Amino acid sequence: MLDLSDQGLTAANVQTLFADLRTALVPLVQAITVQPPPDDAFLQQPFDTGKQIAFARQLTQAFGFDYDAGYMAPTPHPFAIPVGPSDVRIAYRQGATKFDDVLFATLHEAGHGIYMQGIRPNLEVTRIEYWGGWLSTGVNESQARLWENLVGRSHGFWQHFYPRLQATFPGQLDDIPLDQFYRAVNKVTPSLIRVRADEVTYNLHIMIRFELEMALVEGRLALRDLPDAWRDAYQRYLGITPTDDKDGVLQDVHWYAIGIGGYFQSYTLGNILSAQFYDAAVAAHPEISAEIQHGQCTTLHRFLREHIYQHGSKYVLDEFTQRICGGPIDIQPYLRYLRTKYGALYHLDNV
Repeated sequence: MLDLSDQGLTAANVQTLFADLRTALVPLVQAITVQPPPDDAFLQQPFDTGKQIAFARQLTQAFGFDYDAGYMAPTPHPFAIPVGPSDVRIAYRQGATKFDDVLFATLHEAGHGIYMQGIRPNLEVTRIEYWGGWLSTGVNESQARLWENLVGRSHGFWQHFYPRLQATFPGQLDDIPLDQFYRAVNKVTPSLIRVRADEVTYNLHIMIRFELEMALVEGRLALRDLPDAWRDAYQRYLGITPTDDKDGVLQDVHWYAIGIGGYFQSYTLGNILSAQFYDAAVAAHPEISAEIQHGQCTTLHRFLREHIYQHGSKYVLDEFTQRICGGPIDIQPYLRYLRTKYGALYHLDNV
């Protein structure tokens, strides 16, 4: 099952990665959530969807998404899908007004789309470009998370774009300084819905799904008992319990669209790889961070296109990671990123 999403990945690999990551994440979550949460009430007001989409278009163009070879439209559930490298569709949540459901969800889907657009056109009619062309679901997800979080939720990025955002929504953000906005869009709090989870707690949602899938496949859990097992797991991991299955076991389209087993681990794999790939890019081009502060993503996009996108699914996962990062999949760059960013945001020491 895992081979369908991430060729060469085994359940033992995933369990080891998740165990090590969980050991590091749980104290970080605990250290953050015992503090008073940052004020994000201003983000809960409705923001015009059309203005958000127009602004998201500016940001995703800065990332490198080519609207001459792509299209954006509303949908019940955000997604990105390639008709081919010259026709990539991205979709945002219809009728939504919150930043996470529109602006940041669009940045996420554009990250997928940029990858799809970057595959060499001469691979389009080959097996190497099959199923959208990405090497694995985890690598594909790494690009969505990289552009959404490592770039799109970074302080440097908003140094350039926040004044433009304030001008886009006059009267709604005028009195909100950049640092308050930055803290709010990176707020950490346990939540029920995976697609709205913050960076620090997000992987706990994935671990729950993976553990339940393993129990189902191994026969330790009957399908009829899955809703109760879901509620128990959310209470153990996040200290919250859904009141119904809509916000519980039925919230993810992927189980009934793709089938149980072998998919959800790709999201956490993507988080891990996003930090490894970003570190590799900055090591090769130290000017990337300064460029992002000026709203320029060209060097980062060029590195990713050269080293990741253009190759389609030419390499298997382990070989690919070795080629770019000089080693295997490693959680340490990702943990370093989380500890540095959220250690500063929440004034943490030794977590």
